[in-house]
Amino acid sequence: MGAGSWGSVFSMVMADAGSDVVIWSRDGEVATEINSSHTNSRYHADLELPLSIRATTDAQQALAGADVVVIALPAQELRANLAQWRQFIPAGAILVSLIKGVELGTMLRMSEVIAAETGAVPERIVVVSGPNLANEIAQRQPSATTVACVDEGSAQRLQDACTTEYFRPYWTTDVVGTEIGGAVKNVIAVANGMAVGMGLGENSQASLMTRGLAEIARLGVVLGADPLTFQGLAGVGDLVATCQSPLSRNRSFGESLGMGNSVDQTIAQMKQTCEAYKSCEPILELAKTHGVEMPITEQVVNVLHNGASVKTMAAAFMARDTKHEQESTSPGLTP
Repeated sequence: MGAGSWGSVFSMVMADAGSDVVIWSRDGEVATEINSSHTNSRYHADLELPLSIRATTDAQQALAGADVVVIALPAQELRANLAQWRQFIPAGAILVSLIKGVELGTMLRMSEVIAAETGAVPERIVVVSGPNLANEIAQRQPSATTVACVDEGSAQRLQDACTTEYFRPYWTTDVVGTEIGGAVKNVIAVANGMAVGMGLGENSQASLMTRGLAEIARLGVVLGADPLTFQGLAGVGDLVATCQSPLSRNRSFGESLGMGNSVDQTIAQMKQTCEAYKSCEPILELAKTHGVEMPITEQVVNVLHNGASVKTMAAAFMARDTKHEQESTSPGLTP
């Protein structure tokens, strides 16, 4: 459900793994192109989709008889679409979220939004998150990911359904950690992109990523995540890929700001969704609700939504009080 960059590529992964795949697109031209030429040139000029993939603009038709429903939408559009689709979703289907964000207003993770809108029990909701840059997977370059569900059986069922020669999923029951890692790393990637755009080097970027990982872990652990999750693919793996790759939308967004472009100019020139732009505010609100300090996230919010300059962000980061390194990363200790 969703024929954007990652949705199109994940449909390829599922088809290559042996599934019969129907992909829903809100855009009739995209659906027609997929059916006629097996391409989606709007997002991937060189990607040839498997012949077994069919596309439609009819959500009811797409969902009919589905064993697995994969949702690949912008985070802030999820609830409204689910409200339209829920009557068509088969009762026993596994619901899979590819979305990395937190909902505005509610501060809910995507799996929580899915549960609220569909009534699905947690055992039917699976999250996929990891260092999965769509353009590289479109070329079938080797990649790994995390598949998370509170039910081991559902996690392993989805794992089996998307394992290919080039795509290797590892399963976990830590849904909270997997989702927090995926959502917050986008915010850190914007900050890192700002550093790149300003011309800052590897020391600055490594510092931002490392301290960013500490923020991710602090929030995740308070919400009940396993700290080890952040040492894996859904944590440091996804963080490094998103912060370092020029293919990353969130890094590119930050880089544009670091080069002197305004937020409005950057939004206008971006062709795809930068999840951090809207998710950074509810992430910070969630952190404040739980008494978690997230200084990098706070500065990103200030730049994106409160008119602060990029240079102010860098100065604020360096002006923070010095302290024991582990004091700000270990659960149970004061940040």
